[in-house]
Amino acid sequence: MSNIINDVLDFTKENDVKFIKLSFCDIFGSQKNICITSEELPRAFEHGISFDASALKGFMNVEESDLFLFPDPTTLSILPWRPEQGRVVRLFCDIKHPDKTPFEGDGRHILKKAIKKVTDMGYVCKIGPECEFYLFELNEKGYPTKIPHDFAGYFDLGPFDRGENVRREICLALDEMGIIPESSHHEQGPGQNEIDFKYSNALDAADNLITFKSIVKSVANRHGLFASFMPKPILDKSGSGLHVNISLFKNGINIFDKEIKESYGIAQSFMAGILTHIDEITAFLNPLTNSYYRLGYFEAPKYITWSCQNRSQLIRIPAAKGIYSRMELRSPDPCCNPYIAFALIINAGLDGIKNNLKLTNPCNLNLYAASFEELKDIASLPTNLRDALQKAKESNFVKSVLPPNTLKKYIDYKDQEFEAYLYASNKETIEEKLYFQTM
Repeated sequence: MSNIINDVLDFTKENDVKFIKLSFCDIFGSQKNICITSEELPRAFEHGISFDASALKGFMNVEESDLFLFPDPTTLSILPWRPEQGRVVRLFCDIKHPDKTPFEGDGRHILKKAIKKVTDMGYVCKIGPECEFYLFELNEKGYPTKIPHDFAGYFDLGPFDRGENVRREICLALDEMGIIPESSHHEQGPGQNEIDFKYSNALDAADNLITFKSIVKSVANRHGLFASFMPKPILDKSGSGLHVNISLFKNGINIFDKEIKESYGIAQSFMAGILTHIDEITAFLNPLTNSYYRLGYFEAPKYITWSCQNRSQLIRIPAAKGIYSRMELRSPDPCCNPYIAFALIINAGLDGIKNNLKLTNPCNLNLYAASFEELKDIASLPTNLRDALQKAKESNFVKSVLPPNTLKKYIDYKDQEFEAYLYASNKETIEEKLYFQTM
Protein backbone atom coordinates (compact mmCIF):
# COMPACT_ATOMS: atom_id res chain seq x y z
CA MET A 1 0.00 0.00 0.00
CA SER A 2 2.86 2.42 0.79
CA ASN A 3 4.10 2.14 -2.82
CA ILE A 4 0.64 3.05 -4.15
CA ILE A 5 0.47 6.02 -1.76
CA ASN A 6 3.86 7.23 -2.99
CA ASP A 7 2.67 6.85 -6.59
CA VAL A 8 -0.40 8.97 -5.81
CA LEU A 9 1.69 11.66 -4.11
CA ASP A 10 4.07 11.74 -7.10
CA PHE A 11 1.12 11.91 -9.49
CA THR A 12 -0.36 14.95 -7.75
CA LYS A 13 2.98 16.79 -7.97
CA GLU A 14 3.63 15.90 -11.61
CA ASN A 15 0.12 16.74 -12.82
CA ASP A 16 -0.44 20.10 -11.11
CA VAL A 17 -3.11 18.75 -8.77
CA LYS A 18 -4.14 21.46 -6.30
CA PHE A 19 -7.28 20.06 -4.70
CA ILE A 20 -8.34 16.62 -3.54
CA LYS A 21 -11.97 15.72 -2.95
CA LEU A 22 -12.22 13.10 -0.20
CA SER A 23 -15.49 11.31 -0.92
CA PHE A 24 -17.68 8.92 1.06
CA CYS A 25 -21.36 8.06 1.48
CA ASP A 26 -23.72 8.41 4.39
CA ILE A 27 -25.77 5.36 5.36
CA PHE A 28 -28.51 6.41 2.90
CA GLY A 29 -26.17 6.43 -0.10
CA SER A 30 -25.81 10.21 -0.51
CA GLN A 31 -22.30 11.16 -1.58
CA LYS A 32 -20.46 13.56 0.71
CA ASN A 33 -17.01 15.07 0.42
CA ILE A 34 -14.49 17.39 1.97
CA CYS A 35 -11.90 19.17 -0.16
CA ILE A 36 -8.27 19.46 0.92
CA THR A 37 -5.20 20.88 -0.79
CA SER A 38 -2.53 18.61 -2.22
CA GLU A 39 -0.17 19.68 0.58
CA GLU A 40 -2.52 18.04 3.10
CA LEU A 41 -2.67 14.70 1.28
CA PRO A 42 0.30 13.04 3.07
CA ARG A 43 -1.33 13.85 6.42
CA ALA A 44 -4.64 12.42 5.18
CA PHE A 45 -2.99 9.12 4.23
CA GLU A 46 -1.16 8.82 7.57
CA HIS A 47 -3.55 10.30 10.13
CA GLY A 48 -6.85 10.81 8.33
CA ILE A 49 -8.94 13.97 8.06
CA SER A 50 -11.43 14.49 10.87
CA PHE A 51 -15.04 15.57 10.42
CA ASP A 52 -18.09 16.14 12.58
CA ALA A 53 -19.95 12.86 12.16
CA SER A 54 -22.85 14.06 14.35
CA ALA A 55 -23.80 16.45 11.52
CA LEU A 56 -24.60 13.52 9.20
CA LYS A 57 -27.82 11.57 9.63
CA GLY A 58 -27.22 8.07 10.90
CA PHE A 59 -23.55 8.45 11.86
CA MET A 60 -22.58 9.56 15.38
CA ASN A 61 -24.07 11.42 18.36
CA VAL A 62 -22.88 14.86 19.50
CA GLU A 63 -21.10 13.43 22.55
CA GLU A 64 -18.91 11.18 20.35
CA SER A 65 -18.82 13.04 17.08
CA ASP A 66 -15.29 12.66 15.66
CA LEU A 67 -14.63 10.32 12.75
CA PHE A 68 -11.73 10.32 10.29
CA LEU A 69 -11.51 9.92 6.53
CA PHE A 70 -8.64 7.80 5.24
CA PRO A 71 -8.33 8.04 1.44
CA ASP A 72 -8.05 4.80 -0.53
CA PRO A 73 -5.15 5.45 -2.93
CA THR A 74 -6.44 2.86 -5.42
CA THR A 75 -9.50 5.06 -6.15
CA LEU A 76 -7.67 8.11 -7.54
CA SER A 77 -9.49 9.79 -10.44
CA ILE A 78 -9.05 13.18 -12.07
CA LEU A 79 -12.33 15.09 -12.40
CA PRO A 80 -12.30 15.69 -16.18
CA TRP A 81 -14.76 18.60 -16.10
CA ARG A 82 -12.47 20.69 -13.88
CA PRO A 83 -9.67 22.95 -15.27
CA GLU A 84 -6.37 21.34 -16.33
CA GLN A 85 -4.43 23.96 -14.36
CA GLY A 86 -4.87 23.43 -10.64
CA ARG A 87 -6.47 20.06 -11.27
CA VAL A 88 -8.97 18.42 -8.95
CA VAL A 89 -8.85 14.70 -8.15
CA ARG A 90 -11.19 12.48 -6.18
CA LEU A 91 -10.37 9.72 -3.71
CA PHE A 92 -12.92 7.50 -2.01
CA CYS A 93 -12.33 7.12 1.71
CA ASP A 94 -12.64 4.55 4.44
CA ILE A 95 -14.15 5.95 7.63
CA LYS A 96 -12.48 5.21 10.95
CA HIS A 97 -12.74 6.03 14.64
CA PRO A 98 -9.98 8.11 16.32
CA ASP A 99 -8.21 4.85 17.28
CA LYS A 100 -8.20 3.89 13.55
CA THR A 101 -10.66 1.03 13.96
CA PRO A 102 -13.24 0.92 11.14
CA PHE A 103 -16.48 2.85 11.65
CA GLU A 104 -19.19 0.19 11.73
CA GLY A 105 -21.63 2.29 9.67
CA ASP A 106 -19.21 2.83 6.79
CA GLY A 107 -20.83 1.24 3.74
CA ARG A 108 -17.44 0.42 2.19
CA HIS A 109 -16.48 -1.45 5.37
CA ILE A 110 -19.78 -3.37 5.36
CA LEU A 111 -19.26 -4.35 1.72
CA LYS A 112 -15.62 -5.32 2.30
CA LYS A 113 -16.79 -7.76 5.00
CA ALA A 114 -19.19 -9.33 2.49
CA ILE A 115 -16.41 -9.59 -0.10
CA LYS A 116 -14.19 -11.32 2.48
CA LYS A 117 -16.92 -13.94 3.01
CA VAL A 118 -17.04 -14.50 -0.75
CA THR A 119 -13.26 -14.89 -0.86
CA ASP A 120 -13.20 -17.21 2.16
CA MET A 121 -15.67 -19.48 0.36
CA GLY A 122 -13.38 -19.58 -2.68
CA TYR A 123 -15.37 -17.31 -5.01
CA VAL A 124 -14.90 -14.01 -6.82
CA CYS A 125 -18.03 -11.87 -7.20
CA LYS A 126 -18.48 -9.57 -10.19
CA ILE A 127 -21.23 -6.96 -10.40
CA GLY A 128 -22.44 -4.88 -13.35
CA PRO A 129 -25.06 -2.21 -12.59
CA GLU A 130 -27.49 -0.88 -15.21
CA CYS A 131 -28.72 2.54 -14.10
CA GLU A 132 -31.60 4.62 -15.49
CA PHE A 133 -32.21 8.33 -14.94
CA TYR A 134 -34.36 11.21 -16.16
CA LEU A 135 -33.26 14.57 -17.62
CA PHE A 136 -35.46 17.57 -16.82
CA GLU A 137 -35.41 21.22 -17.86
CA LEU A 138 -34.34 23.98 -15.47
CA ASN A 139 -36.41 27.13 -14.94
CA GLU A 140 -35.16 30.68 -15.49
CA LYS A 141 -33.61 30.71 -12.00
CA GLY A 142 -31.76 27.44 -12.60
CA TYR A 143 -34.02 25.25 -10.42
CA PRO A 144 -35.33 21.87 -11.60
CA THR A 145 -38.75 21.56 -13.18
CA LYS A 146 -40.78 18.45 -13.96
CA ILE A 147 -40.60 19.21 -17.72
CA PRO A 148 -38.76 16.32 -19.45
CA HIS A 149 -35.82 17.16 -21.71
CA ASP A 150 -37.55 15.36 -24.61
CA PHE A 151 -40.52 13.17 -25.42
CA ALA A 152 -38.65 10.36 -27.16
CA GLY A 153 -39.14 6.67 -26.40
CA TYR A 154 -37.15 3.45 -26.19
CA PHE A 155 -34.05 3.41 -28.46
CA ASP A 156 -35.25 6.50 -30.38
CA LEU A 157 -32.80 8.55 -32.44
CA GLY A 158 -32.04 12.26 -32.57
CA PRO A 159 -33.36 14.83 -33.08
CA PHE A 160 -36.40 13.28 -31.33
CA ASP A 161 -33.96 11.95 -28.72
CA ARG A 162 -32.36 15.12 -27.35
CA GLY A 163 -30.18 13.31 -24.84
CA GLU A 164 -27.56 11.99 -27.30
CA ASN A 165 -24.98 14.71 -26.64
CA VAL A 166 -25.43 14.47 -22.87
CA ARG A 167 -25.00 10.69 -22.90
CA ARG A 168 -21.94 10.93 -25.13
CA GLU A 169 -20.29 13.43 -22.79
CA ILE A 170 -21.12 11.24 -19.79
CA CYS A 171 -19.53 8.23 -21.52
CA LEU A 172 -16.38 10.23 -22.32
CA ALA A 173 -16.13 11.40 -18.70
CA LEU A 174 -16.62 7.83 -17.44
CA ASP A 175 -13.83 6.64 -19.72
CA GLU A 176 -11.48 9.38 -18.50
CA MET A 177 -12.16 8.30 -14.92
CA GLY A 178 -11.32 4.66 -15.66
CA ILE A 179 -14.90 3.37 -15.90
CA ILE A 180 -15.57 1.58 -19.19
CA PRO A 181 -18.98 2.48 -20.69
CA GLU A 182 -20.55 -0.36 -22.67
CA SER A 183 -23.78 1.08 -24.05
CA SER A 184 -26.10 4.07 -23.79
CA HIS A 185 -29.58 4.75 -25.12
CA HIS A 186 -32.86 6.53 -24.60
CA GLU A 187 -35.20 4.63 -22.31
CA GLN A 188 -39.00 4.31 -22.39
CA GLY A 189 -39.96 7.43 -20.44
CA PRO A 190 -39.83 11.01 -21.76
CA GLY A 191 -36.37 12.35 -20.98
CA GLN A 192 -35.34 8.94 -19.58
CA ASN A 193 -31.89 7.53 -20.34
CA GLU A 194 -29.73 4.53 -19.51
CA ILE A 195 -25.96 4.07 -19.55
CA ASP A 196 -24.35 0.72 -18.73
CA PHE A 197 -20.72 0.23 -17.79
CA LYS A 198 -18.47 -2.80 -17.58
CA TYR A 199 -18.78 -5.20 -14.67
CA SER A 200 -16.08 -5.23 -11.97
CA ASN A 201 -15.49 -6.54 -8.47
CA ALA A 202 -18.19 -5.60 -5.96
CA LEU A 203 -16.35 -2.73 -4.24
CA ASP A 204 -15.31 -1.12 -7.51
CA ALA A 205 -18.86 -1.54 -8.81
CA ALA A 206 -20.25 0.41 -5.84
CA ASP A 207 -17.56 3.11 -6.12
CA ASN A 208 -18.21 3.32 -9.87
CA LEU A 209 -21.95 3.69 -9.38
CA ILE A 210 -21.45 6.60 -6.98
CA THR A 211 -19.00 8.14 -9.46
CA PHE A 212 -21.46 7.58 -12.32
CA LYS A 213 -24.26 9.42 -10.52
CA SER A 214 -22.03 12.42 -9.79
CA ILE A 215 -20.85 12.53 -13.43
CA VAL A 216 -24.43 12.38 -14.74
CA LYS A 217 -25.52 15.25 -12.51
CA SER A 218 -22.44 17.37 -13.33
CA VAL A 219 -22.70 16.86 -17.10
CA ALA A 220 -26.45 17.45 -17.09
CA ASN A 221 -25.95 20.70 -15.20
CA ARG A 222 -23.41 21.89 -17.78
CA HIS A 223 -26.07 21.30 -20.45
CA GLY A 224 -28.60 23.37 -18.51
CA LEU A 225 -30.48 20.28 -17.32
CA PHE A 226 -31.28 18.47 -14.08
CA ALA A 227 -30.64 14.72 -13.77
CA SER A 228 -32.93 12.84 -11.39
CA PHE A 229 -32.39 9.29 -10.11
CA MET A 230 -35.73 9.32 -8.27
CA PRO A 231 -37.40 5.92 -8.92
CA LYS A 232 -40.68 7.37 -10.16
CA PRO A 233 -40.37 11.11 -10.90
CA ILE A 234 -43.34 10.99 -13.33
CA LEU A 235 -45.98 8.76 -11.77
CA ASP A 236 -47.66 7.58 -14.98
CA LYS A 237 -44.42 6.93 -16.88
CA SER A 238 -41.65 4.35 -16.70
CA GLY A 239 -39.71 4.22 -13.43
CA SER A 240 -35.93 4.30 -13.12
CA GLY A 241 -34.37 1.05 -11.99
CA LEU A 242 -30.93 -0.16 -10.99
CA HIS A 243 -30.62 -3.65 -12.45
CA VAL A 244 -27.86 -5.53 -10.65
CA ASN A 245 -26.07 -8.16 -12.75
CA ILE A 246 -24.12 -10.66 -10.65
CA SER A 247 -21.76 -13.47 -11.57
CA LEU A 248 -19.62 -15.72 -9.36
CA PHE A 249 -16.31 -17.23 -10.41
CA LYS A 250 -14.54 -20.18 -8.84
CA ASN A 251 -11.10 -21.21 -10.11
CA GLY A 252 -11.68 -18.97 -13.11
CA ILE A 253 -14.99 -20.65 -14.03
CA ASN A 254 -18.23 -18.68 -14.04
CA ILE A 255 -20.68 -20.82 -12.07
CA PHE A 256 -23.62 -19.07 -13.79
CA ASP A 257 -22.60 -20.70 -17.07
CA LYS A 258 -25.44 -23.21 -17.53
CA GLU A 259 -23.31 -25.38 -19.79
CA ILE A 260 -21.10 -26.31 -16.80
CA LYS A 261 -23.59 -28.56 -15.01
CA GLU A 262 -21.43 -29.39 -11.98
CA SER A 263 -21.26 -25.75 -10.83
CA TYR A 264 -24.57 -24.32 -12.06
CA GLY A 265 -26.36 -25.93 -9.10
CA ILE A 266 -24.33 -23.62 -6.81
CA ALA A 267 -25.50 -20.63 -8.83
CA GLN A 268 -29.08 -21.81 -8.37
CA SER A 269 -28.58 -21.96 -4.58
CA PHE A 270 -27.15 -18.42 -4.72
CA MET A 271 -30.31 -17.22 -6.46
CA ALA A 272 -32.48 -19.18 -4.02
CA GLY A 273 -30.82 -17.35 -1.13
CA ILE A 274 -31.64 -13.98 -2.69
CA LEU A 275 -35.26 -14.98 -3.34
CA THR A 276 -35.53 -16.25 0.26
CA HIS A 277 -34.31 -12.98 1.81
CA ILE A 278 -35.47 -10.43 -0.77
CA ASP A 279 -38.47 -9.15 1.20
CA GLU A 280 -36.22 -8.63 4.27
CA ILE A 281 -33.73 -6.47 2.33
CA THR A 282 -36.18 -4.54 0.14
CA ALA A 283 -36.09 -1.52 2.49
CA PHE A 284 -32.44 -1.09 1.48
CA LEU A 285 -32.87 -1.83 -2.23
CA ASN A 286 -35.95 0.41 -2.54
CA PRO A 287 -35.38 3.01 0.16
CA LEU A 288 -37.94 5.74 -0.65
CA THR A 289 -41.71 5.97 -0.33
CA ASN A 290 -41.58 6.79 -4.04
CA SER A 291 -39.78 3.50 -4.78
CA TYR A 292 -42.99 1.50 -4.39
CA TYR A 293 -44.85 3.33 -7.17
CA ARG A 294 -42.36 1.76 -9.57
CA LEU A 295 -42.69 -1.89 -8.57
CA GLY A 296 -45.17 -3.86 -10.66
CA TYR A 297 -45.29 -1.49 -13.64
CA PHE A 298 -43.29 -0.86 -16.84
CA GLU A 299 -41.14 -4.00 -16.49
CA ALA A 300 -40.33 -3.39 -12.79
CA PRO A 301 -40.95 -6.61 -10.83
CA LYS A 302 -43.44 -7.02 -8.01
CA TYR A 303 -43.48 -10.79 -7.46
CA ILE A 304 -40.76 -13.01 -5.96
CA THR A 305 -40.09 -15.17 -8.99
CA TRP A 306 -37.36 -15.99 -11.47
CA SER A 307 -37.08 -17.09 -15.06
CA CYS A 308 -34.79 -17.03 -18.08
CA GLN A 309 -34.93 -13.84 -20.18
CA ASN A 310 -38.48 -12.93 -18.97
CA ARG A 311 -38.35 -9.26 -17.95
CA SER A 312 -41.43 -9.42 -15.75
CA GLN A 313 -39.54 -11.51 -13.18
CA LEU A 314 -37.61 -10.40 -10.08
CA ILE A 315 -34.57 -12.41 -11.17
CA ARG A 316 -33.92 -13.24 -14.78
CA ILE A 317 -31.11 -15.14 -16.47
CA PRO A 318 -30.09 -13.21 -19.60
CA ALA A 319 -29.23 -15.11 -22.77
CA ALA A 320 -25.45 -15.02 -22.36
CA LYS A 321 -22.65 -17.58 -22.29
CA GLY A 322 -19.23 -18.10 -20.71
CA ILE A 323 -17.81 -15.17 -18.74
CA TYR A 324 -20.93 -13.11 -19.54
CA SER A 325 -23.31 -15.58 -17.87
CA ARG A 326 -25.04 -13.95 -14.92
CA MET A 327 -28.22 -13.36 -12.97
CA GLU A 328 -30.00 -10.03 -13.09
CA LEU A 329 -31.83 -8.70 -10.03
CA ARG A 330 -34.39 -6.18 -11.32
CA SER A 331 -36.03 -4.72 -8.22
CA PRO A 332 -33.40 -2.26 -6.83
CA ASP A 333 -33.54 1.42 -7.74
CA PRO A 334 -30.80 4.06 -8.08
CA CYS A 335 -31.52 5.70 -4.71
CA CYS A 336 -30.18 2.78 -2.69
CA ASN A 337 -26.82 2.89 -0.93
CA PRO A 338 -24.94 0.55 -3.31
CA TYR A 339 -22.43 -0.55 -0.67
CA ILE A 340 -25.14 -1.72 1.72
CA ALA A 341 -27.36 -3.05 -1.08
CA PHE A 342 -24.58 -5.12 -2.65
CA ALA A 343 -23.48 -6.42 0.78
CA LEU A 344 -27.00 -7.62 1.57
CA ILE A 345 -27.50 -9.20 -1.87
CA ILE A 346 -24.15 -11.00 -1.69
CA ASN A 347 -24.77 -12.25 1.84
CA ALA A 348 -28.23 -13.48 0.86
CA GLY A 349 -26.76 -15.44 -2.04
CA LEU A 350 -23.99 -16.90 0.12
CA ASP A 351 -26.61 -17.97 2.67
CA GLY A 352 -28.29 -19.88 -0.12
CA ILE A 353 -25.03 -21.65 -0.97
CA LYS A 354 -24.17 -22.44 2.66
CA ASN A 355 -27.60 -23.96 3.29
CA ASN A 356 -27.82 -25.64 -0.11
CA LEU A 357 -31.16 -23.96 -0.79
CA LYS A 358 -33.09 -25.32 -3.76
CA LEU A 359 -34.30 -22.93 -6.42
CA THR A 360 -38.03 -22.99 -7.07
CA ASN A 361 -39.33 -23.76 -10.54
CA PRO A 362 -39.09 -20.86 -12.99
CA CYS A 363 -42.18 -18.72 -13.55
CA ASN A 364 -42.68 -18.31 -17.28
CA LEU A 365 -45.78 -16.12 -17.11
CA ASN A 366 -45.94 -12.52 -18.26
CA LEU A 367 -46.70 -11.27 -14.76
CA TYR A 368 -47.95 -7.91 -16.03
CA ALA A 369 -50.73 -9.62 -17.99
CA ALA A 370 -51.40 -12.59 -15.67
CA SER A 371 -54.86 -13.13 -14.16
CA PHE A 372 -55.71 -12.90 -10.47
CA GLU A 373 -56.09 -16.67 -10.42
CA GLU A 374 -52.55 -17.14 -11.79
CA LEU A 375 -51.05 -14.66 -9.32
CA LYS A 376 -52.90 -15.47 -6.09
CA ASP A 377 -50.36 -17.99 -4.77
CA ILE A 378 -47.21 -16.07 -5.79
CA ALA A 379 -45.43 -14.17 -3.00
CA SER A 380 -44.86 -10.47 -3.65
CA LEU A 381 -42.43 -7.80 -2.51
CA PRO A 382 -43.51 -5.38 0.25
CA THR A 383 -46.10 -2.95 -1.07
CA ASN A 384 -44.79 0.17 0.67
CA LEU A 385 -41.80 1.44 2.63
CA ARG A 386 -43.37 0.80 6.04
CA ASP A 387 -44.02 -2.86 5.23
CA ALA A 388 -40.45 -3.18 3.95
CA LEU A 389 -39.05 -1.59 7.11
CA GLN A 390 -41.09 -3.94 9.28
CA LYS A 391 -39.65 -6.93 7.40
CA ALA A 392 -36.13 -5.57 7.99
CA LYS A 393 -36.80 -5.03 11.71
CA GLU A 394 -37.91 -8.64 12.11
CA SER A 395 -35.07 -10.12 10.05
CA ASN A 396 -32.32 -12.04 11.81
CA PHE A 397 -30.56 -12.16 8.44
CA VAL A 398 -30.38 -8.35 8.14
CA LYS A 399 -29.18 -8.15 11.76
CA SER A 400 -26.37 -10.56 10.89
CA VAL A 401 -25.09 -8.24 8.13
CA LEU A 402 -25.69 -4.70 9.41
CA PRO A 403 -24.38 -3.30 12.72
CA PRO A 404 -27.24 -2.81 15.25
CA ASN A 405 -26.70 0.94 15.61
CA THR A 406 -26.63 1.50 11.85
CA LEU A 407 -29.72 -0.63 11.33
CA LYS A 408 -31.63 1.21 14.09
CA LYS A 409 -30.71 4.65 12.78
CA TYR A 410 -31.58 3.71 9.21
CA ILE A 411 -34.99 2.36 10.19
CA ASP A 412 -35.72 5.28 12.53
CA TYR A 413 -35.02 7.89 9.83
CA LYS A 414 -36.95 5.97 7.20
CA ASP A 415 -39.89 5.57 9.61
CA GLN A 416 -39.92 9.37 9.95
CA GLU A 417 -39.96 9.74 6.18
CA PHE A 418 -42.90 7.38 5.90
CA GLU A 419 -44.79 9.25 8.65
CA ALA A 420 -44.30 12.56 6.80
CA TYR A 421 -45.54 10.91 3.61
CA LEU A 422 -48.46 9.14 5.30
CA TYR A 423 -49.94 12.29 6.84
CA ALA A 424 -49.23 14.61 3.90
CA SER A 425 -52.37 15.92 2.21
CA ASN A 426 -50.61 15.75 -1.17
CA LYS A 427 -48.39 12.70 -1.56
CA GLU A 428 -46.75 13.87 -4.79
CA THR A 429 -45.82 17.24 -3.25
CA ILE A 430 -44.21 15.72 -0.15
CA GLU A 431 -42.20 13.27 -2.28
CA GLU A 432 -41.03 16.11 -4.48
CA LYS A 433 -39.92 17.98 -1.36
CA LEU A 434 -38.22 14.93 0.17
CA TYR A 435 -36.59 13.43 -2.90
CA PHE A 436 -36.84 15.17 -6.27
CA GLN A 437 -34.06 17.75 -6.00
CA THR A 438 -31.81 15.57 -3.83
CA MET A 439 -31.90 12.22 -5.66
